[in-house]
Amino acid sequence: MAIEIKIPNIGNFDAVDVIDVLVNVGDVVSVDQNLLTLESDKASMDVPSDQAGKITEILVKVGDQVKEGDTIAMIEPASYEDAPKAQDTAASATPKAAPSTSTNVIDIIIPNIGNFEAVDVIDVAINVGDTIHKDQNLVTLESDKASMDVPSEIDGTITEVLIKVGDQVKEGVVIARAQVGAAPTTAQAAPKAEPKAETIVEPAAATAAPSNVDCDVVVIGAGPGGYSAAFRAADLGLKVALIERYSTLGGVCLNVGCIPSKALLHVVKAKEEAEKHLKHAGIYFDAPRIELDEIRNYKSSVVSKLTGGLAAMAKMRKVDVIQGVATFKDDHHLTIQLSEGGERTLSFDKAIIAAGSRAIHLPFMPEDPRIIDSTGALELREIPKRMLVIGGGIIGLEMATVYSNLGANVEIVEFTEGFIPGADRDLTKIFEKYNKDRFTKTMFKTKVVGAEALPEGIKVSFEGDNAPSEPQVYDYVLVAIGRAPNGLTLNAENAGVNVTDRGFINVDKQMRTNVGNIFAIGDIVGQPMLAHKAVHEAHVAAEVCAGHKRFFDIKQIPSVAYTDPEISWAGLTETEAKAQGIAYEKAVFPWSASGKALASSREEGMTKLIFDPESKTILGGAVVGINAGDLIGEIALAVEMCADVTDIAHTIHPHPTLIESVGMAAEVAEGACTDLPPAKKK
Repeated sequence: MAIEIKIPNIGNFDAVDVIDVLVNVGDVVSVDQNLLTLESDKASMDVPSDQAGKITEILVKVGDQVKEGDTIAMIEPASYEDAPKAQDTAASATPKAAPSTSTNVIDIIIPNIGNFEAVDVIDVAINVGDTIHKDQNLVTLESDKASMDVPSEIDGTITEVLIKVGDQVKEGVVIARAQVGAAPTTAQAAPKAEPKAETIVEPAAATAAPSNVDCDVVVIGAGPGGYSAAFRAADLGLKVALIERYSTLGGVCLNVGCIPSKALLHVVKAKEEAEKHLKHAGIYFDAPRIELDEIRNYKSSVVSKLTGGLAAMAKMRKVDVIQGVATFKDDHHLTIQLSEGGERTLSFDKAIIAAGSRAIHLPFMPEDPRIIDSTGALELREIPKRMLVIGGGIIGLEMATVYSNLGANVEIVEFTEGFIPGADRDLTKIFEKYNKDRFTKTMFKTKVVGAEALPEGIKVSFEGDNAPSEPQVYDYVLVAIGRAPNGLTLNAENAGVNVTDRGFINVDKQMRTNVGNIFAIGDIVGQPMLAHKAVHEAHVAAEVCAGHKRFFDIKQIPSVAYTDPEISWAGLTETEAKAQGIAYEKAVFPWSASGKALASSREEGMTKLIFDPESKTILGGAVVGINAGDLIGEIALAVEMCADVTDIAHTIHPHPTLIESVGMAAEVAEGACTDLPPAKKK
C-alpha cells in the first residue's frame, strides 16, 4: 500500500520553490535519500525520504511552490526484511555515523540555533573530498549576538558542499553530504594538541568525586560570570551543567540590569540630543510624544536578542541547562528544586558558584508597589510626577536620568558628600554642574530614616545636613543603595565552603574556595560587583577546572557610569592614591579644546591620566563626557601593559575624535601638547 511523503517543517516560510526533483516514478529509494530540492530567499534545502521503497507517483515538478505538509510523492514501502531501517532524523539535530562495515552518504544539517530564524554563513571550512572527523568545525555562522561553529558529529569524507559564504541558513538546512563507514583507518584525525595541563594541588578539604558523576563541572547561576564559565569549560572539553533559577540565561545584567538600562538610556539620550543640542545648530523639533508601551517593547526586544543568542550557544556547546534553585548537599552533590516541579540530585566533580547578588532593601520601608528597586524601575510602569531616588551611586543616577528625561520631577538623597562614592570629585563635579537643572533637588550628607505608605503617596522622613524640615510625599521611591551577595542562600556549609556573615565567599587567585573542587566568581566573591570582572574570573575558574595554570592577576578593573555625561575610570584614582600615600602626578586635557567635542556641542568633559612621578608609568586615568565608557579602554590597556606617558603620547590617534583626548592628556604630561596654551616652565 502506497503512503504519502510530505514536506517537513520548513521554519517560518509560507511557501518555497521546487528547484530540482531528484527521483522518477519506479525509482527505489532508501531512507534519507534526497527526493527534491527546495529554495527560499534564504537558502536551498533538501527533502529526504523517511521511508525505503519504490516511488509510485510524483506530485510536484520544478517551478511549483510547496509548503509544510504538502504531499510531494507516493511510495510503496519495501518489505521489512528488505528495507533499510528508518532513522529518526527529527530526533537529533546532527547525523550519526553508519556502521563501519557499510558505506552510506548522509546529510549534515544545521543543528538547533536557538531563537534565530536565520543566520549568516561567514566561513566554510570544508571542500569536496575532505576527510572530516568528529568535532571538526565545518562552517562558521554569525548571528547578531556572536559567531558560532557547526562541528561534525561523524567521521567521513565530504561528497558535496551545499552552502557558500554569504548564504543564510536556519535549523535543519542541509549544509553538506558526507560518506561514512568506509574511510580508511589512515584517515583518522590525529589527536588535537591540547595546552599542557598544569597540576594544581588541591586543598585537603576536597574529597574524591563519585566514580560516575553527572557532570565534570556544574555552574550555579547563569549571569555573565556563570554562562561564561560554563561555555569556557565546555569549549575545553568538559561536560557541563548550568543551573539557573529563571527561564532565560544572562542573569541580572542581561535581563534586569546592564542591558535594559542601556536600552532606556539610549532612548532618552536620543530624545535629549534632539531637544537640547540640535537647536543650537538650527534644527528644531516639536514636543515629542512618549509612548511607554513602545519604549518597553524596544527594551524587551534588545534583551530577547541577547538571551536568545545565549540559549543557542549553550545548545551548540551541549551545556545541560537546568532551570531551578540549587543548594549543596555535600561537596560533590547538589539538590535542585526544579522550576517545573520536583527535585533532582546532581553529582559533580567540580562546581563554580556564580550565584550573584540581590538589591539591598531598607528594613523600615513598607511593602508597597510604589517603592521599587532597580528591577522595578526598569519595568517603566508609568512616569511619576514626583520621584525620590535613594542613593546617588551609578544605578540611582542612571535611573534618575531616565525618569527625569521622560518627565518626572526627580529628587536624589545621598548619604555621602557627593555622587558616585569611589569616583574622584573632579569627575562628579562636572556631572553635577551639567545636571544642575535636571534634578529638582539633590540632598548630600542626608539619609532616609522612615517611610509610610499613604493613599496619596509615600511619606518619607529625612535626617542630615540637607534634610527637609518636614517629611515629603512622593509618587514613587526608588531604593538604589547597593547590592548584597547571595552566598547565604546555597547551604554551602554542607559542602564545607566558608561563607562570611554578609554572604561573601573568599577565594584565592585561581578562584578556589577553601574546598579544593569548589570555585566562586562574580558578585559573590566581593567588590567591585561588575559583569566584566565576573567574566574574567569565570575564564580563570573554568580553565583551572580543565587543568590549566591560570590566575586572576590584574592591575585594574574599569568602571563606567552611563549617566549624561558618562563617567569612567580605570586603575588608580586620585582618591585612592591620597588615601594610600602613593606618590603620583596627573595630566588633564579639557574637552573645551577638543574639536570633536565642540562640534558635538559636548565640551563639558575632560580626560585625566595619573602616572608615577619618576618612571612616568600610567597608574590610572579617567574620562568624563559623552561616550566616556567607550574611551576608557585605552587607559585600561595602558595600565595593564605598564605603558608610560611617552607610549601614549607617541601613539598616533585619529583626528578629530574623542579618543585623541587620551593622547593629548599624555602630551600634557610631557609638556608637549600644542592644542593648549604653553605649559609653565617648572
